[in-house]
Amino acid sequence: MDLDAQVASLQQSAPNDGVTANAITTIAPTLKAIAGQLKYEQYYVLQTLEQGWMMTTLSNRTQPNTQKNIVYAYPTLQDAATGQSAKDPQVMALPVPVVHILFQLLAMQPIDSLIFMETPGQAGQGVEIRRQDVQALIQAQLQQAQQASPVPPDMA
Repeated sequence: MDLDAQVASLQQSAPNDGVTANAITTIAPTLKAIAGQLKYEQYYVLQTLEQGWMMTTLSNRTQPNTQKNIVYAYPTLQDAATGQSAKDPQVMALPVPVVHILFQLLAMQPIDSLIFMETPGQAGQGVEIRRQDVQALIQAQLQQAQQASPVPPDMA
């Protein structure tokens, strides 16, 4: 599924609240720009049977009190099967479109980063996408959209 189809799918699955689908439309260029820098249009994410994403907490070697929570996204099912949590019978790897992964990152407060494994068979090499960076880009996109369509001064 190409990136435009992924955005359309995300909009279709959005709650019918009159806000979320419009927000997705506004931030879609940012999500697509980030996704376009990655190699694959879908990745496998380890999930529990309740469909919660498996999170890994990493500690800094030189500063053990400094930690961050990450989610790994694998290019193939075989690569996902080699992940530490994949040995757990309560965990499965499911394919998720890359735009959906990036959108979910915004809502998952405990997650600091996504690690996209870009080379099949090489578990040690990945691209980190930090939540704070994605949020900053999207905030800038939202501010730009807001300035482009100001509210009329006589609106009460």
